Parts: sequence; structure tokens; C-alpha cells
Amino acid sequence: MLALGPIGFAAPLALAGLIALPVIWWLLRVTPPAPHRVRFPALRLLRGLHDEEETPAATPWWLMALRLLAATLLILAFAEPVANPARQDAGTGPLLLVVDDGWASAPGWSRRQATLDGILATARRAGRDVALLTTTPRAVATGLDVLTADDATARATALTPSALAPDYAATATRLTEAALPDQGSWQVIWLSDGLSGDNADAFAEDLARHGPVTLIAPSADETALALLPPAQLGQSMEVTVLRATGSGSGTRNGTVAAIGKPGRQLTEAPFTFAEGETETTITLDMPLELRNAVTRLEISGENSAGAVTLLDDRWQRRTVGLVAGTSTEDAQPLLSDLYYLRRAVGPFAEIREAHAGSDTSEIEDLLSRPLSMLITADVGQLVGDDAERVRQWVEDGGTLVRFAGPRLAAQTDELMPVPLRGGGRALGGALTWATPQGLAPFEEKSPFAGLAIPEDVQVHRQVLADPTADLSSHTWARLTDGTPLVTATRRGDGWLVLFHVSADTDWSNLPISGLYVEMLRRVLDLSRGTGAGEQDAQRLLQPYRALDGNGRLVAPPALAEPLALLAVADTRPGPTHPPGLYGTPDGFRALNVMDGSARLAPLETGFAASTEAYAGSSETALKPALLTLALLLLLADGVIALILSGRLRLPPALMARLRSGTSAAALTALLALPVAVIAMGATPAKAQTTSAEDEIALLATLDTRLAYVITGNSRVDEMSRAGLTGLSQVLRSRTAIEPADPLGVDVERDELAFYPLLYWPVLPEQKDLSPEALARVDNYMKRGGTILFDTMDHQRIEAIGASPGNEALRRLLGNLDVPPLEPVSEGHVLTKAFYLLQTFPGRWAGGDLWVQAQGDAGETPGTLNQDGVTPLLIGANDYAAAWAVDARGLPMAKPVPGGERQREMARRFGVNLVMYALTGNYKADQVHVPALLERLGQ
Repeated sequence: MLALGPIGFAAPLALAGLIALPVIWWLLRVTPPAPHRVRFPALRLLRGLHDEEETPAATPWWLMALRLLAATLLILAFAEPVANPARQDAGTGPLLLVVDDGWASAPGWSRRQATLDGILATARRAGRDVALLTTTPRAVATGLDVLTADDATARATALTPSALAPDYAATATRLTEAALPDQGSWQVIWLSDGLSGDNADAFAEDLARHGPVTLIAPSADETALALLPPAQLGQSMEVTVLRATGSGSGTRNGTVAAIGKPGRQLTEAPFTFAEGETETTITLDMPLELRNAVTRLEISGENSAGAVTLLDDRWQRRTVGLVAGTSTEDAQPLLSDLYYLRRAVGPFAEIREAHAGSDTSEIEDLLSRPLSMLITADVGQLVGDDAERVRQWVEDGGTLVRFAGPRLAAQTDELMPVPLRGGGRALGGALTWATPQGLAPFEEKSPFAGLAIPEDVQVHRQVLADPTADLSSHTWARLTDGTPLVTATRRGDGWLVLFHVSADTDWSNLPISGLYVEMLRRVLDLSRGTGAGEQDAQRLLQPYRALDGNGRLVAPPALAEPLALLAVADTRPGPTHPPGLYGTPDGFRALNVMDGSARLAPLETGFAASTEAYAGSSETALKPALLTLALLLLLADGVIALILSGRLRLPPALMARLRSGTSAAALTALLALPVAVIAMGATPAKAQTTSAEDEIALLATLDTRLAYVITGNSRVDEMSRAGLTGLSQVLRSRTAIEPADPLGVDVERDELAFYPLLYWPVLPEQKDLSPEALARVDNYMKRGGTILFDTMDHQRIEAIGASPGNEALRRLLGNLDVPPLEPVSEGHVLTKAFYLLQTFPGRWAGGDLWVQAQGDAGETPGTLNQDGVTPLLIGANDYAAAWAVDARGLPMAKPVPGGERQREMARRFGVNLVMYALTGNYKADQVHVPALLERLGQ
């Protein structure tokens, strides 16, 4: 039942009208007037006669109560009662409202708005002036005006959370420039997001100079969470989640989701903050195709711009092909031409090399599949059709990166960015220099611009470019003597890039420096149009999409300005450069709210005169409801008056009861209904009662419980319950597991994720599951759950000659994503999870127990269960009957043919099954088996 919360009155003086209720009662009491008594002797003749119709001498009491109630409701309505009145003291002076409207306020914006509405409603009733001050920066500076409460309410209604962080220094400047009158006499209320930003302490001092400050902030466990840009670790992405801790901050859980187009969730990973912990890191593992499809990472359910990280082409793991001029099979690893390339490119790209033993050439093999960049190490001349294949691939948009070496110095082909001199230049040769050369600073037009050059990088051999007129325009990097180190040119839609040194350390120590990695990363950016070329270094990217405060991509604001391509990484989001995407749909850069160095801290509250939490809801006017109830009561009074006057006829018996008042109890209950509604509004709101689903969830999560599927057959369901009860007792007495009583579940409506093991008796009349139930069962098996299907018919599960139970099982499993199955093999983890077993009997003995098939080397084909446990087991031995015990703990069914020995083996199988479901395949390594066998031999 909905509760309105506490009640206040906007016009309390109107309650004085309640004094008039006795007068109204007196007027109603004498209407209609009492009859006159006149002595008439002939009346003696009527003595002893009884008239069934009686006319009351005064208004019936229940009609009087109805009219008084209507009058009370009218008086209360004009007193303008409101539910959940604002808790702030109304006061008499002006009110300064400071609202944090940055990204951190977005998750609790509805509660913030409700609290703000309540404060302004209180100010409106008190006739107070209001100054409304927001803390996020704006593209167009606005002043701080003193408004009426009505105008401030209209302005507050239009507020929405921004994707920017509060700028307290700029807000303090606005407050100073406004020069509010009567400094020190204001009541200051700061609706904070609970986070401490730059200059927050100084801003708090400025507020305190205007008057006592009331701070309204979320609790420590309700402050916003933030997501940092990911770090690339091989094929994984490492993501860090931040929070601000404070007094009383405990553990906190959540999920980070990877989102692709069009808003489809590709994967997710849970995170947990320990008590007092401010950051936690998780790893997202995805195949290359899925990773390259990710457009954003977000904290599920947080709904703020700070909980979103937009990804562009820089975060995609592109594919790079490697080809060496010399065979790497016989080379020493550290002397291989590709050794340093693999380690330099591996962290941010998928490396692809030609298949060994292929009949095709390496180039043909690599280009037969999509490739972002091709790197050749000391390949002087591409032969045969390879030259044409590479030329066409480059013109179609590929990036060819070539490294020099003895072969390239001896001969080259046309796929070079600049003409080369033959022979190259070496320290001590004909074309030589006296000492090794370092690197000159990168020019602004170079894609390497901004990279730091280590002082210890030196080059002692290179291939020389012919000094043509346009050589300078094709040079991306130079040595200190001015000779080119890296040259490049466009060819069609692609790029030709040449490093004039070798890919290994023979010609320079560049490959063992961090600069080598960053240079290759910048070149790889060119392969998808996000890098900077000769004319692209200062290219401006127009705003394409912007993040709003709730983390949604929207059209950019009108005053958003373009960004230089190379300036995106160093730009801090602001009013003219909002976070979002800059560029075009074909190529863009992402500007995020949070950078890698960001951290969150709680706002200190020492400056505040008082501190409060956000209210759950705003004020609700009760006047319309009261007037409606009063009108209904008056309409009822009119109908009753027509009945009592005889103008509206009812059955005589009912008329007599109404006039005599014998229906007073029913009418009293009817009249009590609106009174109960009013009383309900006057009672504080209470938490909703726990639903049946919540109670089951609590039972299933507070204790470990086994579960069985409810079939609708009372005998089978009772046996399943008794069987799992008996197995739970065995577990409690023999193992460290202490399961509580089992629960029955309906797969059509109940959540299955709470239970580690599900016992499913399959009957011949098993009904087909709905699509929702099939999805629930499939998700349960894929997320770590284990189901034991039991046909209970003592039959082998084979393709021919199946029993009715097996037919029902096939019909059921035919709609699920089931892996290949096989009987439990010797050495399977299930045979040694706790006891050493060879058979798996139940009430019946014999028959196979089927599990997911094992592949080569113990690998499981089509694995569904994340813990290495088979997601389903199939048997026919009626296991629950062998485990079942009654209320006294005595067995309920006799195992056939082995008796109590067979029951003991069935119980051991049950213990192994539960251990296997809870602990996974940790015993699959066989390390402990020899010791156990030796012990058994003794």
C-alpha cells in the first residue's frame, strides 16, 4: 500500500475553521425540525397498531456523521495540506541554493530534484527570495540573480546534470561578482554530489561568509562511481573503477559492461570494492573480433558520464602481418629480424605470421585475410605476384612498413616512399660519419610529434635516401645530422613507410627503446585513418557526438568547438570541448570525462553548520484529493436525502432499516474508508513488505541449499524433497558443507542462479518449456550451474529403444544448447571428488551416468560451464529415492538389488556430486591419485 509520508499545511490558519464544526453539528441536528406534540383523543383508537414505516424525529446519526466529515474535508482542503513537507527550517531571510549539477550528480538526480523542489516549496510559502547557483561551467557566462521562489522553481525545473565536473573556482568568482546584499544573513543550502573537487575548500569558505551552510550530500556508499580509460594487456583490457570513500563506506559491488553497436552488450565483468578501498581493477577478455567491435565501456546501472569510457580506433586491436627476409626457424631468438617487432607490436595489435608449410607465399597467405598493417624486415624486393598483391593492397588503404637491412640495401623495388642510394652508410665505411648519430626532435607535421626521444638511442648504420627536391616533405624522422631515419608517402588510399635502419639491433639500439613501441603505434594509427600524416598533424576534428550527464551520446551543443587531432589526448573537457566523439562516422577520436590520472575523494563537511541526506520524494499537494472526497460525500448525502424524503424509492425492508439505523455498522465502515485514507497520509512512509520472491532469494543466498525441479506430481516432488533432505544430512555429517533444507523451484518463473546443483526428475508427461524458461535453464548451465536429469526408469540412454522418460528428456534437451555427451570415464573428477567410486547407483543399480564429453588432452569440446564442471548429468537410477529420509530420519525406499550397501554407494555418489558442483575440477590433475592408491594398498 502506498504511503504519502508526513503531512504539513501551507495555510495553517484555515484550520481555525474546525472550531465551526460544533455549530454545523447543531444546525444539522435541528434539521429537519422536531415534530409538535398535539393531544388528539381519537389517537386512542390507534393504540396497539404498528406502522412499518417510521419517520425519524431528527437527522439519523450516521447521516450527521457523513455531513460533518464532508465539512471537515472542505476545511482541511482550504488549509492546503502537503505530504512529505520539506525538513529545512523555513526561516525569514533570503535563501542561497548551490546545486552541484556535474556528472557525479546524475545517478541520484531524481532524489536531488525532489529535495530541491521541497526546499523551494517551503521558500515559496514563506515568501523568501532565492539565489540559485550551479557549479558546472557554462559556455556562456551568466550572472547570479536574486529571484522569487516561483521564478527559482521554474529555473530549477529546467536543470539537468552536465557531463562536466564542477568548477568551484569559477563558481566562487560568479558568487563574488554577484555581490549579494546583506552578506552573512543568507541561509545557504548546498546540494552536493559528495565529491571534493579542485578549490572545493576555498569555495566552502566563501559560502560560509554568506551565512550558515546546510550541506545535503549522499551517503558514502551512494556517491558516484567513475571508470578510467582501459589499459591494454595483450588480448585483454584492464579497467579500473574508482569511488570516493568516507565515514561508513563499506563493500560495494557492480559490473562493467563492454557495449558495441547498436547498444548491444558484448561482455561484462563484476567488480567489488573492499571496505575502505578507493579503486579496483578488473580484466575484460574478449576475442579479437568482439574487442574491435566495442564502442564504449560503462558501469552498469550507474548512468553518468563519468561511468562511461568511449573508445575509438586507438583502442581497437588491429591485425599486423610480419614477414622477414631471412628464415627465422634456424635463427637465434635475439638475433631474429622479427623478435623485437613481435614484442613492440604485441601489446596493441594482433600479430599474424604466415602458416608454416603453406604452399602459398607468405605475402599471399597474409593478405588472404583482413590485415591492418604489413611489416617487412629486410625484404629487398617483392617477387612474382607478391609485388602486385601488395601494391593493390596499399592502394586500397593498407599500410606497408619496411625495415632496412643488407638485402634492402643491395636491391629494392618500386614500393618505396623515396629513392634510395645503393650500399647504405655504415660507421667506418665510404659514406660514413665519425660517431654514431642520435635522433633529432620530431617536426610538428610528423605523426611522431610530441614523442620524447631518449638520449641513449643511437644509429650506427642506415640506408640513405637520394636527396630529391621533395625529400623533406616525405621525412617523418631525422638523425641529428639531418639524414632521414623514417620516410613515408601516400600511395592511393594507403601508406608506404620505410625505417632506414634494421628491425633488430644490428644497425641501431632503437628496437630496445620505448620510443620504438610508440613510433610503431603511431604508424598503426594510420591504418584506420586516425593517425596524423604530413598534412594531418593540425587537422581539426569537428564535434560529432557529445556525452550528456547521464552518459548518453547526443547531438553536440551549438557552442562546441573543433579539436586539433594531436590535441585530443591533452584536452580537458570543458563547455566548448564537451566529452564525446570528434571527427566523422568514418574516423573519430574520443574525449572522455576521466583520464588515467583521475581520482575521487569525499567532500569534507567541517565547514557546514548541519549535514543532511537527500529526501526520498518531494511534496505532494493533498488539496485535490480532499476536495474530491468531500464532493463524493456530498453527492452521497444528496442521494440519501432523496431516499429519506421518498423521492427515490427503495425496497420497503431496506427503507425501514435505513430509517431505523439498523445498518449503522455497515454505514460506519463505509464512512471510515475516507478517514482511513486521510490517516494513511498522516502516517510516515514505511518500507514495503518483503515479497515472496525476495524471501525465497534470501533463503537461497543466506545458506547453501540444494534444489529440485517441481514437476507437478505430488509423489515425485515429495520424494525429490525427501531425497535432497537426506543428502543434505549426509553432507552435514561427513563433510565441511552444511547445506540448509532444500527448496523446490519452478523453472518457468523462479531464479535458478542461487543453487549450485539442481535435481530434475524427468517424467514421461514432461511439458515443453516456454522460451523464457529455456533461456533461464540455458543461462544457468552456462554460468556455472549443474543439473542432474534423472529419468528414474532404470534404462540406458541410447539412440534406439529409448523409454518414455528418455523420449521426454530428448524432447526437453533438444531445445537447449547441449554439448556432446559420454558416460563417465575412468579417472573423471566425479569418480574421486570425495570418495573413490566406480559406479553411480541410486534406488536402481546399473546403467550409465552421462556427462559432457572430454576432448583431447582433457579439453572439453563446447564447454558451457565456467568452472570446468559438466553443466548437466543424465542418469536413470532414481537417485532421490535412494537418498530420501522421512521426518524421523529413516530411509523411505529400498535400493534394488544391493540393499543398504547400494544405498551407501548412492550416498557417496551424492557427496561426490555436490563436491564436484561446488569445487569444480580442481582434482583433475591426478597429482593426489598415487598417494591415495598407495594408502588403499596398505
